[in-house]
Amino acid sequence: MKNPQTMRRAAAFAAATLIAGTAAADEAAIRKALAERLPNMPKIDEVSKSPIPGLYEVRMGTEIVYADENGQYVIQGALIDTKTRTDLTQARIDKLTAFDFGALPLKDAVLVKQGSGARKLVIFADPNCGYCKRIERDLLTLKDVSIYTYLYPILGPDSSTKSRDIWCAKDNAKAWRAWMLDNVAPPKAAADCDVAALDRNVKLGQKHRVTGTPAVVFEDGSRAPGAVPAAQIESRIQAAAKKG
Repeated sequence: MKNPQTMRRAAAFAAATLIAGTAAADEAAIRKALAERLPNMPKIDEVSKSPIPGLYEVRMGTEIVYADENGQYVIQGALIDTKTRTDLTQARIDKLTAFDFGALPLKDAVLVKQGSGARKLVIFADPNCGYCKRIERDLLTLKDVSIYTYLYPILGPDSSTKSRDIWCAKDNAKAWRAWMLDNVAPPKAAADCDVAALDRNVKLGQKHRVTGTPAVVFEDGSRAPGAVPAAQIESRIQAAAKKG
């Protein structure tokens, strides 16, 4: 006679295998159905179970929709946990678009060093953004900080031109501050200047859903949109340092 404990383990394993197989079948069915019925839908990167039985999360990059196990119905919108009052969809997007500060390509940013520069801060900014100019003045009051500014021209063709001219300046940090603080236009960029970094900046911002400027990113990966006051920036820098 078989050991009861061994039999229970075998039953549990069989059940887990069946569930895994069912989930894989559902994922395949969802992918197939959506690809056939919604040919213009972006490429599906991931299909996973949602907290609601029978409802699956379908992820396309950082975009999320929900579908039934057959891919017949698609739901767009926020999935809310009423018990905790949590927007589960937004929480998932926040996780997908979170910054890993240590992995950021800082070489693509304009660096302004104040004091020792021991502390670090990243900002996505458009040279024609009024709020970016406002926050730049507040940044002057911060001590011992390295400010990495990703030129992020999203406000039109002139923003792209100014970003190019600033990036290609002999001292781009000086050119950036001169324009943002004193409205002194940078010299015209040389035709052969390598501005591939600006394209990478735009892709980086899009990847992390930076939809407006300025956007401040702290060393713990958290972010603050808009012209955050200097006192708040200082507080967030200190909080991020404690987490590290």
